[in-house]
Amino acid sequence: MEVLEKILTSSIELFSQYGFKTITMDDIARRAGISKKTLYQHFANKHEVVNESVTWYKHNTTENCAVVIGEAENAIEAMVKIIAFFDGLYKRINPMAMFEMQRFFPEAYKKFRDLLIERDVMMIRDNIVQGMKEGLYREDVNPELLARFRIESSLMALQPTLMVNDRANLMSVALDLGEHFMYGIMTPKGIELYKQYKAQYLKQATISI
Repeated sequence: MEVLEKILTSSIELFSQYGFKTITMDDIARRAGISKKTLYQHFANKHEVVNESVTWYKHNTTENCAVVIGEAENAIEAMVKIIAFFDGLYKRINPMAMFEMQRFFPEAYKKFRDLLIERDVMMIRDNIVQGMKEGLYREDVNPELLARFRIESSLMALQPTLMVNDRANLMSVALDLGEHFMYGIMTPKGIELYKQYKAQYLKQATISI
């Protein structure tokens, strides 16, 4: 693994586990197995590390989602597999991480949101359009509006609110929000498929909560 990738991977691991505020450049260098001097050869300060690592992480996550969607047989399977994929990510996320990024590193948070709007909303919208054509989603829904709603509700689950206060709670809320979204747009045909895929892909996620 290249030094830069080590730094980015280690940074995301630390930020996800402990949040953004308390992690230092020393912590990042230690986790990456490099000297502090080497770290500063790549980044001038922690803000640069946060900005670059968050962008790198978001690009990787979006690419992984695209692969998952591309391998699915239909829109329902794609959406359920995405819900399961993010359940795996939420297991490693400190519920305070998103709040701290928004408060202390607004530039990185803005870039993160911009990428969500640019790519994730488009993927969800395309999935909804596909599902409508397949007869799995209702014909009277607004794909653009609901795609944006889905992303916003996902972000809401990553904020420290009355709904979320620890990792287990985060996973439970995220799964519930995903399921409520699906039941709001599915046809009876889609619901039957959803139940099958839920048993296949989300059973372990539900048990682990």
